[in-house]
Amino acid sequence: MTAAEVRDALAEVASPEDAVFLQRFFKAGKGEYGEGDVFIGVRVPQTRAVAKRFGGLPLDQLRELLDSEVHEHRLAALILLNREFELASRPAARDDVRREELAAFYLDAVGRGRVNNWDLVDSSAEYVLGAFLWDRPRDVLDELAASEVLWERRVAVLSTFAFIKRGDASTTVDLAARLLDDREDLMHKAVGWMLREVGKRVDRDVLLAFLDEYAPRMPRTMLSYATEHLTPEVRAEYRARR
Repeated sequence: MTAAEVRDALAEVASPEDAVFLQRFFKAGKGEYGEGDVFIGVRVPQTRAVAKRFGGLPLDQLRELLDSEVHEHRLAALILLNREFELASRPAARDDVRREELAAFYLDAVGRGRVNNWDLVDSSAEYVLGAFLWDRPRDVLDELAASEVLWERRVAVLSTFAFIKRGDASTTVDLAARLLDDREDLMHKAVGWMLREVGKRVDRDVLLAFLDEYAPRMPRTMLSYATEHLTPEVRAEYRARR
């Protein structure tokens, strides 16, 4: 199996009308966060269905897909990478050498700017990098969170979803405090979303303690996302602190 075969399979289900819609939806116009991204018009369920047919695609072929200018090619590569990491992580056949190789491959793709829109980040960060770092030092997330590149910072935050789902909110809370002054709305949404998940999945009191300390400094969108599941009265109280 090759990257060319994946591209051909995606082309078979592509729609010019959907390409126009996706170009707008993912803000690929001049001056927008996805400027220059190219879409052929394949919706996510179709992309997943195509990727399912190409399990086991070699890393050099995944790299070729990631290096494509076409958004759906990169998404398919990340879906396939997630699958490879999941297979290497199964308890009955865990392969730590393979897991490290795949995590390094992912970090390389992030560093080269190939994971460069919010859906690409959100569909991969927790499943590869987050899952890999669960029982390892997490210093690389601090480095990513300090990056000038929006997508690297978002990878840092979204990777912590893997920890939240295992009951650990510590890294999420630490990164959220560091990113309070981030200038990007997409980061306000990401941080607020992960804080909300801390309150829902780990400990509501951890979220409330964070809000008690930082609500006056939190951007409006971040605070709104973080408090979505709280009562209207509690949400209003925290909004008033701004």
